[in-house]
Amino acid sequence: MLKSSSMEGARSEETTIISRGVKIEGKITSDGNIRVDGDIKGDIISQNNVTVGESGQVTGQINANVITIGGKVNGTVTAKEKLALESKGDLKGDILTKILVVEAGAKFEGNSKMGESRNIPEMKDTNKPVTNLNK
Repeated sequence: MLKSSSMEGARSEETTIISRGVKIEGKITSDGNIRVDGDIKGDIISQNNVTVGESGQVTGQINANVITIGGKVNGTVTAKEKLALESKGDLKGDILTKILVVEAGAKFEGNSKMGESRNIPEMKDTNKPVTNLNK
């Protein structure tokens, strides 16, 4: 992981990289940035930014502050501030965001809703702790 030196209490600048060739099934949550160049089947929740690189594929929901898509995403995408679909990006699913940027050549199939970030619902981490089943 990469970390920049910043003041304590400031937004996390750590970046988690899921490299090309890596496959993950399950929910990913992070306070820092996430870059996906591999294959994820499951939801991604970040308090910062999520970038799906050209070789990246995500099947599931993405919820972050800023989302950049250069690869393939199949699922609902919720960006509190901005969603950018790059020229090689391919999104099949609904968009909820404050600002939407679509480069020439990007593919999008779904519905989009834009508005102030306070009107965009947050995707909550609903995982509950595992209880002891041997009682």
